[in-house]
Amino acid sequence: MINYFSELRYKEVIDIHSGQRLGYVCDAELDEAEGQIISLITPGRPKLFGLLGREDDYILPWKCIARMGADIILVELEANQPRRHREKRKFF
Repeated sequence: MINYFSELRYKEVIDIHSGQRLGYVCDAELDEAEGQIISLITPGRPKLFGLLGREDDYILPWKCIARMGADIILVELEANQPRRHREKRKFF
């Protein structure tokens, strides 16, 4: 099965252990020297319908990915899964 990078944005990420929906892939980290994907990034959940911003983004290392299907990516989250703080954009 051949996947394009642009198709990853339309795949939902789900944790195998808890069944938690982590959202859709929004970004990826690439290793330029090796030409490989290091990790996928999904945005955190919105706080109060998005009015108070979002939680930290999930960083999903490639080794955590268990299965990739046509529309779903199954991952095995670790207990201390790294998360990245989202930068706030300035209006002016």
